[in-house]
Amino acid sequence: MSVNKVILVGNVGKDPEVRHLDSGVAVANFPLATSESYTAKNGERVTTTEWHNIVLWRGLADVAEKYVTKGRQLYIEGRIRTRSYDDKDGNKRYTTEIYGDVMQMLGSKDSGPTSEPGGGSMETPRTSTPQVSEPDIDTPEGDDDLPF
Repeated sequence: MSVNKVILVGNVGKDPEVRHLDSGVAVANFPLATSESYTAKNGERVTTTEWHNIVLWRGLADVAEKYVTKGRQLYIEGRIRTRSYDDKDGNKRYTTEIYGDVMQMLGSKDSGPTSEPGGGSMETPRTSTPQVSEPDIDTPEGDDDLPF
């Protein structure tokens, strides 16, 4: 068994580039920046930023085209894909991308360049993972006889 799962929370580096294939399928590409900060031994605050190439397909690409803009904070769930291609000089090149399965826009109504009417965050449809809700379990109040 193996797992290829990525969860990122970061800021969009530039507006998505969306193209439509001959079959009508939409594909969106954009960079996402994630940063971490720490304090060095000398007391200086150090921030490192990692850039991720995000690829969204179909419905998620359509949502990205309408609502995602540079600077917007996003939650992305997906998987890592590395592909190779030949550049114009014939050299083999490799690129690593995050194929997004779930995208959620984060922040308050006024925190991003684009704001949704009446709302803070917006969750987009899951494309490959069905959403499962937890069952309703009625437990009487004050029931502290749990075995753990």
